[in-house]
Amino acid sequence: MLEHLSALLPDMLPLARALGRLPLDCLHAGFMQQALLAILLLAPMTAALGVSVITFRMAFFSDAIGHSAFAGVALGLLFSLDPLFTMPAFGVLVGLCIMAVRRGSLLSADTSIGIVFSAVVAFGLAVVSRTPGMARNMTQFLYGDILTVNPAELGFLAVLALAMLLFVLAGSNRLLLIALNPVMAGAQGVRVALWQYAFAALLSLVVMMAVRAVGVLLVTALLIVPAATARHLARTAGGMFWWAQAVALFSGVAGLLLSAQSWLGTASGATIILVACACFLCSALWARRQGHRRN
Repeated sequence: MLEHLSALLPDMLPLARALGRLPLDCLHAGFMQQALLAILLLAPMTAALGVSVITFRMAFFSDAIGHSAFAGVALGLLFSLDPLFTMPAFGVLVGLCIMAVRRGSLLSADTSIGIVFSAVVAFGLAVVSRTPGMARNMTQFLYGDILTVNPAELGFLAVLALAMLLFVLAGSNRLLLIALNPVMAGAQGVRVALWQYAFAALLSLVVMMAVRAVGVLLVTALLIVPAATARHLARTAGGMFWWAQAVALFSGVAGLLLSAQSWLGTASGATIILVACACFLCSALWARRQGHRRN
């Protein structure tokens, strides 16, 4: 069944090999070509969702989804299923549960998310502890490794990027209105619950794929840092979106290429986040300087 599902995904290998024509020695290796293509597909999605995550104040939400990767992978290994499918499926389930608890509980959003977060992490640890040796297979998801992305994951990223594009075109204004005032949005005919659940599901899928790139420990940074940098540089909501895209793409590509240099030799995911944080620091200094000038 999994082979049939993989066959339905688009073949991205020709496009990945085309990137090998760039005049960079590190891109001669096939795994580097696939990693670069994965970054080019993933970075715009994390940037777009990161802007909404900041607007909705949902950083803790994305962190909870990222940590659910352990349970999703553990279930896949336990039942001899491909984690490429079990991890996103479980992540979407957790995301929808968090949104349901957030909408239906009288508790604060952080408290509701914290309860589901604790349950998911405990469930994942319980599943891992039942099977000796499974913990060793979880290390790659803890730290991430974009260099190990496979053709099936590239195809899934391409489909997800198309879905993300359609979602942004159809729902960006609705999501902004919901973030500002959900009651007013409902009064104007926006189906608030539908868009919130759709956003939670899409965010969960993107976070799960981002775990493969930078790991559970850094996945929230991949969403938050480019969007926070864009807030320093942009003057409008549209400007923030495009600045986040630019910062995410630059950080992803520069971090990947730097990590491949023999004189550096650092983990690709960590290097990507460090480049993004350097961009954030520069933007913060620039914004502070502009503020002093206006004063």
